[in-house]
Amino acid sequence: PSMLCSMTKAVEESERDIYMRFMKCHKCYDIIPTSSKLVVFDTTLQVKKAFFALVANGVRAAPLWESKKQSFVGMLTITDFINILTRYYKSPMVQIYELEEHKIETWRELYLQETFKPLVHISPDASIFEAVYSLIKNKIHRLPVIDPVSGNALYILTHKRILKFLQLFVCEMPMPAFMKQTLEELGVGTYTNIAYIHPDTPLITALSVFTHRRVSALPVVDHHGKVVDIYSKFDVINLAAEKTYNNLDVTVTQALRHRSQYFEGVMKCNKLKTLETIMDRIVKAEVHRLVVVDDESHIVGIVSLSDILQALVLTPAGKRTFCKFGLYFIVLIKLLQINMSHKHEVSTCRSDYSIYSNTDTQNKKIKIISYIFII
Repeated sequence: PSMLCSMTKAVEESERDIYMRFMKCHKCYDIIPTSSKLVVFDTTLQVKKAFFALVANGVRAAPLWESKKQSFVGMLTITDFINILTRYYKSPMVQIYELEEHKIETWRELYLQETFKPLVHISPDASIFEAVYSLIKNKIHRLPVIDPVSGNALYILTHKRILKFLQLFVCEMPMPAFMKQTLEELGVGTYTNIAYIHPDTPLITALSVFTHRRVSALPVVDHHGKVVDIYSKFDVINLAAEKTYNNLDVTVTQALRHRSQYFEGVMKCNKLKTLETIMDRIVKAEVHRLVVVDDESHIVGIVSLSDILQALVLTPAGKRTFCKFGLYFIVLIKLLQINMSHKHEVSTCRSDYSIYSNTDTQNKKIKIISYIFII
């Protein structure tokens, strides 16, 4: 009996870190779509044009290329847009000179005086596990995949993309016991000091909360404590799309009327749902977080994609050292049929935008749109 018990325990331990081992066995290259669009900005581009370009191409971030160094030096994200607005906004209808006239390099020089951080990136040959670790360790939401040989940017990895990739293969693997445990039992999510706003909160105040609390979304809670909406960083880009960033004294409710996409409502859950259910719901809904509520829709907490990846991959990794030997079962994984192309499909969205790259990169087809040397 003791031997059987030991074997059972060993199998459970092996199953516990199955997702970690899966991600250690796959490279970042495996997760890059067969065809994808990547927008690259030169640091001499005007900030305003860059944000308009993000909107026009439906992307949330872009790697920054510095011609003098002939290398990628950073990322331009919606967080930069928020930081510029909160730093330089004065009053309604007063033009924000810094947004209208500054180049990306000027903004970086001013911003990086306070906090210089080198670009965090990853090689296509690195494991997905390394990507997850880097995203969570550095508290970032986007990780550029850069070829160390050519120096080309290939893709931008996100928590969402990684979790979706894992979901494709979950049914092929043994399910760890912790997947049947609830959020409450596992302690997954944030349940104290939750950042939120009210429907009548001025937009500039909401943007300041983003900046100071370093969160990616703010539940909108009415004066009874019930969740009625959510305002995310992605919603902020609508200010650029509609050129309404010169009046940030409007309320969050007024700003949310201008959502560019159909909004199905706040995705919610409760603490008694299992991690399996939560993972399935968040992947299918294609959202970045779920708001945890009680039976009366009062806010209880937030569960983000990074919380889920932490629970699936990093927590088991911290409790048991990975060993490629001594596995008690073989996981059969279906092969992805990837249509290969020998050259990049390169396009530009306007004739005055110069092409960044059309080199061969490991035979994947990457569509690169570049915004370089625009005057």
